[in-house]
Amino acid sequence: MTNETTTVTASLLSLEDQVCFALAVASRSVIALYRPILEPLGLTHPQYLVMLALWERDPRTVRDLSAALQLEPATLSPLLKRLEASGYITRARNAHDERALDVRLTPVGRSLRAEAEQIPHRIVDELQLPVEDLEALRTSLQRVTAAATRR
Repeated sequence: MTNETTTVTASLLSLEDQVCFALAVASRSVIALYRPILEPLGLTHPQYLVMLALWERDPRTVRDLSAALQLEPATLSPLLKRLEASGYITRARNAHDERALDVRLTPVGRSLRAEAEQIPHRIVDELQLPVEDLEALRTSLQRVTAAATRR
């Protein structure tokens, strides 16, 4: 193997050059910014995502939430149990389809939205990046996700 081949191979396997590494570190770093903001609301980041989906549309079935959040129902179920124990949601069998489980916001869960409306602003302030850059990043990540999940 020549030095040129070794250099190219080494570069291909350089940790800093890996998209997966950059995504993993960015994800952990940004989610860490949410922790102290969500803690007073009694929410973890995954629970916050569930609440966002419910604030968009309420009620939703577990299947619908699973699709919206791109989470397996087995992953979603413990999140829903904790949110129900916190008094933010209720879960009940759908009156028209016993196989479906409806998830609804409680009045407390609905009122939490007013406090949560400040979260995006606080995250933007923490990141100290232009909103346009964050919007472009979100669009790029959505394209990466779509490309990675195409089969």
